[in-house]
Amino acid sequence: MNKKHEKIESDVPKTDDMIELRDVSKIYSMGGEKIHALDHANLRIKRGEYVSIIGPSGSGKSTLMNIIGCLDIADEGIYLLDGLEIKQYSEKELAKIRNQKIGFIFQGFNLLPKLTAEANVELPMIYQGIPVAERKEKVAVALERVNLTKRMQHKPTELSGGQQQRVAIARALATSPALILADEPTGNLDSKTSAEIMKLFDELHKNGNTIVLITHDDSVAAHAKRLVRILDGCVQEVPA
Repeated sequence: MNKKHEKIESDVPKTDDMIELRDVSKIYSMGGEKIHALDHANLRIKRGEYVSIIGPSGSGKSTLMNIIGCLDIADEGIYLLDGLEIKQYSEKELAKIRNQKIGFIFQGFNLLPKLTAEANVELPMIYQGIPVAERKEKVAVALERVNLTKRMQHKPTELSGGQQQRVAIARALATSPALILADEPTGNLDSKTSAEIMKLFDELHKNGNTIVLITHDDSVAAHAKRLVRILDGCVQEVPA
């Protein structure tokens, strides 16, 4: 690894901004036509903020999420995470950043059906090489935070949709990531269960977690302390 990239985890970040996008563009070619999924997007998110990025289907939300989550790289512009420019990293280094800094929560839960809730939460830590005793302790704490201690030996098919999403949230929390990135986390849930999940996000924010919530739902977005709209790849701050 290049010396300037030796310290992916920054003990003393040089900036209050956890996320900074400067004129970021992502361009796809479809049928000979260039599509700007992101068009010179600018965005800053500070540590500890709770931000909703809201927009309709096809607005560029998923592309923005993929870039923020280091799942994709911008074609133009600069993305800084904790003051470090992401474009300079190798895929191996990006994987390490994703594992150490970011907790992902997806609409489809992304749980392995043959594993228990406990094992699903533990799995990412196995890949990280965390010792067994430490893994077990972190899993227990994470499942307790989402009120699923009594269901830790149940498999996804034995859990409700809301409980499956709680397992997914516990998995994201277990490694104490700097950033929680949630993509349509209530998209597959009924209104009552959605309200319960959003209450959990509210509690996570009160406990100091930085949360970026991607959604098309105004009622879900309203839980955040700050709203950003995206349309046709253009990002626009919503006045308070």
